[in-house]
Amino acid sequence: MAEDIKPTGQDKRNQSDVIKGDFSTILTGVGTLLDSTMAPLSKIVAQALDSLTVVAKQILEGVSSSLGGKK
Repeated sequence: MAEDIKPTGQDKRNQSDVIKGDFSTILTGVGTLLDSTMAPLSKIVAQALDSLTVVAKQILEGVSSSLGGKK
């Protein structure tokens, strides 16, 4: 004869702990994925901004020398 096995309070708590554990594992994985993706992107953005700064400085120096030469 088969008997229905009802989960006890201890079993219910273990299931919720597993769910919480799985959720925290997923969040940790997503955080790690974002971190590993954002680090190279931030370096690329920083290099692009540095390049733009150099170009802007050259343009301003060119404009300044042009205006200074006309005086």
